[in-house]
Amino acid sequence: MKLLLLAVAPVFVIILYIYLKDKYEKEPKKLLLYTFLLGAFVSIIISTILYVLSSFVLPLPDNYSVWQQFIKAFFVVALIEEFSKYVIVRYYAQPKNAFNEPFDGIVYAVMVSMGFAAIENIMYVTSGGIHVALVRAFTAVPAHATFAILMGYFMGKAKFSNNRIKLNLVGLFLAVFFHGVYDFFLFIDFVPGIWTGAFISLFAGIILSRRAIKKHQEGSFFLNK
Repeated sequence: MKLLLLAVAPVFVIILYIYLKDKYEKEPKKLLLYTFLLGAFVSIIISTILYVLSSFVLPLPDNYSVWQQFIKAFFVVALIEEFSKYVIVRYYAQPKNAFNEPFDGIVYAVMVSMGFAAIENIMYVTSGGIHVALVRAFTAVPAHATFAILMGYFMGKAKFSNNRIKLNLVGLFLAVFFHGVYDFFLFIDFVPGIWTGAFISLFAGIILSRRAIKKHQEGSFFLNK
């Protein structure tokens, strides 16, 4: 029970943070819950299916070279996981009437991502223990949130733009890019000290995420109502 709580605690801290940042027009709690659950279960199912398919389409040897780790980081892990989240935001959340301002893209993308991160974190923490829980609370879980905010920023803009397809795909691309960079530096652990690149990319993503949140807050349709 203790490990379970440690696994989900950072997820709900981030959810609360984003919920409070949605200052001017809160989203329906039921819709937020459904979006979270879709992220937790449907996006996990989608990603699992795609992982299985990718093992046939793009088989990788046991001993990866740097180039193979690059392929794995960007075109297997990052693309599959972020696409599985993108599908839920694009086809479930974005069409909803409650999605009525650009900031909502961030809210729903984070909810989906935190659903995904909750299941993933439970799996890692229950098998790895307290040390894994503490490390992931300050690395993997915030990283998932960062990728989601960057994706959601552009998906929020897309809902109210004539360039919806382009902006949606820009959001997906940014999430995949930052996720891929983060994972790539962690995967090539046979290069001494290279793992610091993951934290530099995470820090850069956090800075951009804070700016994205602020920009959508300042541009809220409900700011002066």
